[in-house]
Amino acid sequence: MADRTEDTQERIDEQFMRKALAEAEAARAAGEVPIGAVVVCAGRVIARGHNLTETLGDVTAHAEMQAITSAEAYFGGKYLADCTLYVTVEPCVMCAGAIGWAQLRRVVYGAPDEKRGFTRYAPGALHPKATVTAGVLEDDCRRLVQDFFRARR
Repeated sequence: MADRTEDTQERIDEQFMRKALAEAEAARAAGEVPIGAVVVCAGRVIARGHNLTETLGDVTAHAEMQAITSAEAYFGGKYLADCTLYVTVEPCVMCAGAIGWAQLRRVVYGAPDEKRGFTRYAPGALHPKATVTAGVLEDDCRRLVQDFFRARR
C-alpha cells in the first residue's frame, strides 16, 4: 500500500510542478530568469508566482516570494502551515527564510541550485516540521534555466 501512496504523491507532485514550470515559462517570456512557483492547499493552487526581479527592479522579487505573498493575501494571514510550495529551482537562503517564517510544512523543488541553494548554506532555515522533496521533474526544470542562460551568452 505504501508504494501506491508514494506513486500517487509522485503523480500529484509532478502535476503541480508542471504548473510551476508554466510560471517559469511566463518569467522566461518576460525576460526574467525562468523560475516559477505555486502554493497548493487542499489540492488546489491558491497562489502563483515567477521571478520579477528585472521587471520590478527588486532583488527580492523571486518566484517563491511572489507566491508566498499572494498565498498570504489569499488567506488574510501570514502562516501557510497547511500548504505546499512547488518551485522549479531550489530556493535560495532568502526564500528559505521566508518559507520558514510562513511556516510552510512542505517544499517541493525541481532542480538543485549548487551555487546559491539553501541546502548548502542554510539547511535549518525552514520550519522544523517542514519536509522537502527534491528532484521533481528535475531535468525539465534544469533544462529551462540552462537554455535561458545559454541563449543569453
